[in-house]
Amino acid sequence: MKNIDKIIRNNRELFDTAEPDEGHFNRFAARLKRQKRKNRSFTSYTFLLKAASVAILVALSFLWTYDNLIKPSPERSGISLSEISDEYREVEIYYKQQVNLRYGQIRDMDVFSDSRQKAILLKELSDMDSIYTNLRIELETSPKNERIINAMIEHYQLKVDVMNQILRQLEQIKNENPIKIENHESNQI
Repeated sequence: MKNIDKIIRNNRELFDTAEPDEGHFNRFAARLKRQKRKNRSFTSYTFLLKAASVAILVALSFLWTYDNLIKPSPERSGISLSEISDEYREVEIYYKQQVNLRYGQIRDMDVFSDSRQKAILLKELSDMDSIYTNLRIELETSPKNERIINAMIEHYQLKVDVMNQILRQLEQIKNENPIKIENHESNQI
């Protein structure tokens, strides 16, 4: 490579014999201008693409951080009655047992014509616990607040009452179905 550069420099007058065609410099300048415009638009496009990628990465990392580090999990949000006193622990254990017992009874009932109906009912019952979760969070901020403690106990009582009413209605439906079947059979005889 060095030899070629040396040869060209030593024989420069031999290489400079021809002049470029007319308009060569204008065409060359126009071509450079087009190339710059292409590079600039390509650079703008790549810059926007990189900026969008960075924005997406930042948003995804924020969402991951929120989901895994900041957002409290439902099991860990707030404090329960059992953490206030032994008396409230007994109350909470009693009502949890009652709720679980009735939940199991409702789940085991075979009066639903469609499994979706049963699933919806069970989901609605479990959705009632969102109120209790909010009360637990409030209790964490002021653990000696009797209003919140009473509201939590009333929530359990209300849930047990609602579940009792649902069980009575399901029992009624269960008891009505055999009567209808017996009436239908006796009419055919």
